[in-house]
This record gives sequence, C-alpha cells and structure tokens, in this order.
Amino acid sequence: MLTFVGLGLYDLGDITLKGLTYVKSADVVFLEAYTSRLMGTDLTAMEVFFGKEIRVLSREDVEQDPAEILERAAAGRVAFLIGGDPMVSTTHADLRIRAAAAGIETSIIHAASISSAVCGLSGLQNYRFGKSCSVPFPAGGWFPTTPIDTITVNLGLNLHTLVYLDIQDDRCMRIPEAIEIIEDMAERRGVEPPALYVGIARAGSEHPVVAAGSGSKLKETDFGPPLHVLAVPADLHPVEREYLETFAGL
Repeated sequence: MLTFVGLGLYDLGDITLKGLTYVKSADVVFLEAYTSRLMGTDLTAMEVFFGKEIRVLSREDVEQDPAEILERAAAGRVAFLIGGDPMVSTTHADLRIRAAAAGIETSIIHAASISSAVCGLSGLQNYRFGKSCSVPFPAGGWFPTTPIDTITVNLGLNLHTLVYLDIQDDRCMRIPEAIEIIEDMAERRGVEPPALYVGIARAGSEHPVVAAGSGSKLKETDFGPPLHVLAVPADLHPVEREYLETFAGL
C-alpha cells in the first residue's frame, strides 16, 4: 500500500488527523523534499513527532529509480510525505501510475496547498487563474524564458498567474530575485514586464508576509525567510482590489 500524505504548508501542525494517523501506523516513511519544504520544522523534529525514522528522497530516487519505494509498498504500508498537497506535482502522479502498473494499491490523504492558500492570502479569486509557471535559477548559459511567455498569455486572457519559485538544496529563490529574473526574461522576449505583483512569504505560518505593488516596490520589500511565492494579477475585480489594499498594502 502506497499512501501519498500531504503535510500542508509550513509546520507539523498542518498535517490532517487522517494523515497523522496513517503515518504513525506506516511500516516505512519516505519524505520527498525537492518540490516543497516545511520551513517551520526539520527532519529531526518530524521523526520525533511521528515516532518514525524518515528516509529523505531526492528527485532521482522518485523519478528515475523508485524501485525501493515500490518494493516496500508491495510488502507493507508506506507513507510518502509531501509538502503541500499530493499530486500538484506531476512527479507524484507518475509515481502513483507506476505503483498501479505494478499492482500496488494507492491512496491520497490531502492537505493545504499553496495554490489555494495564495487565493486566501491575496484575495485573488481562484477561478481567475490561468496556467501556472516556475521560475528557476539561471545556470551557466541556460536562461529559459517560458515563464514570461506564460505570464504574457495569461494577461492577454485577463487571467492571474501563480509563479512558483525555485527550491534547491542550498538555496530557495526569494521574491526580489524572481522579479529581477522575470524582468530580464521580458527584456529578452521584447515584452513589457508585469506592472503588478503580489508576493507571499511563509504561507501557513502565524505571520505570513503579503505585499502587492510594482516590481520596484517589491524588490525593496523585506519578505523575510523563505518559502516565497509570487502571483501576477490580471485586471482586478473591485473586491480583489479592496482585499489587496486592506491586507497587502496595494
């Protein structure tokens, strides 16, 4: 049995009671730590909280060589822990398909996701979001411009864009860095950069930071530690504008 367990947004208090019960009863616990992270806790605290040894998985462990995960799931109860909500990332969907192909029973225990938390914290209406995108750290001569293409298409359709920021082993992208990269992408593609951004830091914590404004304003805003995420709004509904004025300093 392979069960994908969402951990929620920020710390150990975010897991559902159903998820907690399953993890405590599991024979093996894996943690996928490359698509998202709980910044309000660490591995040691998680092992104490769950009363389980936790094996941390790399992207290669899940996407290229998941044999151990599947073997353990074929023989017993496996909890596969994921920050946020399972199946938001295609890597998790692929693993579930592989398990099904091997005749392994699977299930999902959902939790809060940044994709819905952004709506609550920003007031941007969820049905007005188009395709999301991710901004990676440039590496060497590699500088993809797909994110600005996605943002431009969404704005043309009067749709908001959720922009995920890169997470690496030794660093997590922050909002000012992301805006600099998006503006560079816009210049390279010969399009106007977004006029308005909403930046959100540490969603799910007791004191998240939410700020709306121009790129120059947000690049000077102190959002504090990660994780950070961006939204690029389209034309604002009056209620969306009032919400951002009230709670995000627009």
